[in-house]
Amino acid sequence: MTQKEKTRIEERIVDVLKTVYDPEIPVDVWNLGMIYRIDVKDDNTVDIDMTFTAPNCPAADYIIEDVRTKVESLEDIRQATVNLVFEPEWDQSMMSEEARVELGFD
Repeated sequence: MTQKEKTRIEERIVDVLKTVYDPEIPVDVWNLGMIYRIDVKDDNTVDIDMTFTAPNCPAADYIIEDVRTKVESLEDIRQATVNLVFEPEWDQSMMSEEARVELGFD
């Protein structure tokens, strides 16, 4: 798989991640800055590192499964693995400008 193909797939993954929401926050996981890494591999599998705004998020299982199933629904993806990480610890500076405005931080 060429770098151009990987980039195209990553862009589609980001688009689908923008449809995944924490039920308690009206902003998607991408704009919240909860996605730390997307690694598209040559065998059409994807590893995603993500975190939560709080380690004890009650919707954690739901959100992780939503990320996995939506990414796997993309045509070029064979399998997605979502890794929950807490390093670095999430903070408000990781949010996009759009998210900051939506949540009233700016």
